[in-house]
Amino acid sequence: MIRKQDRRLRVGVLGCGPIAQFAHLESCVKASNADLYAICDAAPDLLARMGATYEPEKMYGDYDAMLADPELEAVIVATSDAYHVPMSIKALEAGKHVLCEKPIGVSVEEGQKLADAVKRSGKVLQVGHMKRFDPALEAARDFVRDEMGDILALKAWYCDSTHRYTNTDAVQPRPVTSKLARKPAGNPKADLRQYFMLAHGSHLVDTARFLCGEIVAVRARLNERFGAYCWFVETEFANGALGHLDLTVAVRMDWHEGFQLYGENGSVIAKTFNPWYFRASEVDIFHEKDATSRKPLGADGHFFRRQLEGLAETVLDGKSMRGANVDDGLASIRAMVAIARSVESGERVEIASVTGAV
Repeated sequence: MIRKQDRRLRVGVLGCGPIAQFAHLESCVKASNADLYAICDAAPDLLARMGATYEPEKMYGDYDAMLADPELEAVIVATSDAYHVPMSIKALEAGKHVLCEKPIGVSVEEGQKLADAVKRSGKVLQVGHMKRFDPALEAARDFVRDEMGDILALKAWYCDSTHRYTNTDAVQPRPVTSKLARKPAGNPKADLRQYFMLAHGSHLVDTARFLCGEIVAVRARLNERFGAYCWFVETEFANGALGHLDLTVAVRMDWHEGFQLYGENGSVIAKTFNPWYFRASEVDIFHEKDATSRKPLGADGHFFRRQLEGLAETVLDGKSMRGANVDDGLASIRAMVAIARSVESGERVEIASVTGAV
């Protein structure tokens, strides 16, 4: 049982759909330095059921009304991708801090618009790349930053499984839905290339950047066969390291995610699990100086709660942001757009040159 601190961030969750139910509402209740102050959803039946379950202080059917509440300090934007940028900007302009689900947008221009709004507002915006709060991956990043020396190469993979819903349905409660739920115009899954890249590729790209820093160029190939999509992406990092990213949806095997990272003073091998198991990655950190390895346990695998606590630390205590900021979110969009353009052209694409949508 996590003990609540005396001063806690008052958080409102926008959207009471599956991602809020599986991740964010519980995170607010369990966080040591944050409270579920308010919830907001356009579907009155869904709002009522989530209100009865999680007992926030306030419930709103209108987003503007929630943002007008002077007691509200921060908003978690837990909506469809199409609403991330406009709803985040509204919150920032209302003087609220924001935790926005990833990806922050679907185009470079959208991401830049949000980055400009963050700068104008002076508020904190953190992107929901929750894998940065996997304690074992944090240990790996610390080793890379403090001890590894020059990085030679990264091989990273994110392979969704044909059996993922069988696995997750066994551990998750059935989500509460509503026929009155507000949905974006058009079907987000109409373009599966874009949908898979935004939903899954954003995680892979951000993990690569979390470990190795800025990506400056990519060369990508895509193979589509028997309803599966496989991207192989050569990456060039600003620090001179090379990378190979494998995004496959879906493999005919168990969830398959992880990386191998080779450096001057050691290496890291990691296996990452389906996030809904709330289990930290298995990481093996090899130290060349004494030919030993260590495997951090990472006992606390509630990445979603940990990322909210990280936001609250930044807002309440002035600590440096541990999570992804808006520039990280924009860089992820740029990388995904560059991958899409490289697939189309067959050429190497520099990240800084890209525009448009994924």
